Amino acid sequence: MDHRRKKLLYRASHRGIKEMDLILTAFCAAELEGLDQIELDQFEALLDVADLDLYFWITGAEDPPVEHRSDLLNRLKVLPPVAGARKT
Repeated sequence: MDHRRKKLLYRASHRGIKEMDLILTAFCAAELEGLDQIELDQFEALLDVADLDLYFWITGAEDPPVEHRSDLLNRLKVLPPVAGARKT
């Protein structure tokens, strides 16, 4: 795994709320190695978003702003439910 992916994995697994740790770590396990540079940029931008905002976007409780709408975010939305994550 290259340095950028390691950094993104670390950021994904050390969030402010446990639900986001679980969701984003599961996404990384399934998808991180296969992301291209554009998707890595999109994922990095999502990691800059506040946890609750990102959680609400992923669970469908709120619509993301236009600048964050992407196929990558849609793939986060269809991950299987993670044990321990709350439902909205």
